[in-house]
Amino acid sequence: MQLNSPGSINWRWWAAAGLFSLGFIGLLSGTSLSERPDVVESSWLTKAYYALGLFVVGGLDIGTPQGGTWWSRSMLWVAYFGAPFLTASAVIDALIQAMSRDNWHLRRMQNHIIVFGSGALTLSYLRLLRRNGSKQSVIVVDKHFDPVREQELINKFGVTTIVGNLTHDYLLQQMRLHKARRVLLFGDDDFEAFEAATRILAMAPSLAGSLILHCHNLRFMRSLQDTELARSCHTFNTYNLAGSGFVDDYLVGHFHETKSRDVVVIAGFGRFGQSVLEGLQNVADGEIEHVCVIDIDADRRVLVAAEQEKIGEGYKRTVFEGDVSHPVVWEQLAQTVNLGEAEPTVILGTGREQDNLRTALWIKERYPNALVFARTNDISRFASSVGASRDIRNISITQLMEDHIPGHWLK
Repeated sequence: MQLNSPGSINWRWWAAAGLFSLGFIGLLSGTSLSERPDVVESSWLTKAYYALGLFVVGGLDIGTPQGGTWWSRSMLWVAYFGAPFLTASAVIDALIQAMSRDNWHLRRMQNHIIVFGSGALTLSYLRLLRRNGSKQSVIVVDKHFDPVREQELINKFGVTTIVGNLTHDYLLQQMRLHKARRVLLFGDDDFEAFEAATRILAMAPSLAGSLILHCHNLRFMRSLQDTELARSCHTFNTYNLAGSGFVDDYLVGHFHETKSRDVVVIAGFGRFGQSVLEGLQNVADGEIEHVCVIDIDADRRVLVAAEQEKIGEGYKRTVFEGDVSHPVVWEQLAQTVNLGEAEPTVILGTGREQDNLRTALWIKERYPNALVFARTNDISRFASSVGASRDIRNISITQLMEDHIPGHWLK
């Protein structure tokens, strides 16, 4: 990306004025033209017109200098060569500038939004932003764009796309950070996102509180939550946001309606499952009797969550290590809790959508009294249709995240 300085315009104006003066003075000093010999007797306004014409067609329709003194002819010859050359250079530069739409937009942007990353999270944010009625200019920066995705961003959401890395100071300097309304870091590399945030705040301290950073690794995000950087920006995780929203929207009301304390099975204890358990402890403490966790790496993940003090007390917890789609795991669970009693909650929350739906169908058939949820990543009409026919609740990470993005991020 290249920006032209304002000084590049000034020298052309001075050069144009100088070349016009040379041509005009040359004609005033008695030099005539081979195709317009009567120019010597013409008015000064006519001579000025011919001098200006040199910038458009050179001397092609008026001939070459002749007569007069040697210095007047020399001045006119300089104008003959200089004026067309100056015009050509200005036209070429204008074409380059026209093709470099990024530079043109950036020089004029203010109160704009900068988004780093072009993945699904960026699409969700832009969809909500435009649905909210925002007409603000948006710059989407990424190290590489899928061609189809880039066209979608430009044509559907009206953004400016730039290939680059926000950890590079030169690129940041062109982003007009001091004029930006908000910066959102939605890239794939967590360390890179925090690095970019540090550099952005160093260049534009006024963005403190207007910098939104997505961190994929919950453990890494929580380890930094007490740092000055974390306090200067909004850090979040998609699954954490979706998990807490899921608890608020679907589980709290159900727990309050049931008479006895509830049994909850979290099948899949990744970022979403951990966030669900954290949300349960925050808003439904005292409503839960027993939480069963199933995951192929359950022991380690439960230890990690406990290390971050995200697992509380006040209820019984049982961990089953194994694949959630394996019947043996559910047989082991059945020996610990009776899912056929009351209204237990079963959450199939792994990242494998097909396994979630298939296991949910099996659970619902075996325990029709259970409240069963099957997770998908994106919004799935197929999963929703199948779930509705079997009394299974379909939950989408994308939908939950979009439903719970803070409103002030969209203003």
